[in-house]
Amino acid sequence: MSTLDDIGGEQKLRDLVELFYDLVETLPEGSNLRRLHVRGHGVAHARVEQFNFLSGFMGGRAYYQEKHGHMDVKLMHAHVPIRRADAENWLICMRTALAEEAHAGPHIDKLNAAFERVAMVLINEVPDWEDHLAASG
Repeated sequence: MSTLDDIGGEQKLRDLVELFYDLVETLPEGSNLRRLHVRGHGVAHARVEQFNFLSGFMGGRAYYQEKHGHMDVKLMHAHVPIRRADAENWLICMRTALAEEAHAGPHIDKLNAAFERVAMVLINEVPDWEDHLAASG
């Protein structure tokens, strides 16, 4: 059984992703995440792609890979300035969404540990976009 099955399937994952992005759009911890998404393809796009990625990541259909040819999360975020605070705030929003959706148990503990490993790997030294604009202007 996959983690996707453990949480109740694709609809439960869709619900989780929607709640996660609702939190990103409303919680103070989501403020810089919102800014980063707005500079990219936007939060609406992220809602779709997050579901696509997490489905495959959690052992379900690999929609993201089917669409983009890979599941390389580091490559997906290589252009985005991600600091430790951003990774931690992403985790806060996801853990809050998981709790609010009443997901709990050893499979969620493992999922949270996997999310933490991935989030920490994404921390990088890409110059912040505003810093780059100020330096070039």
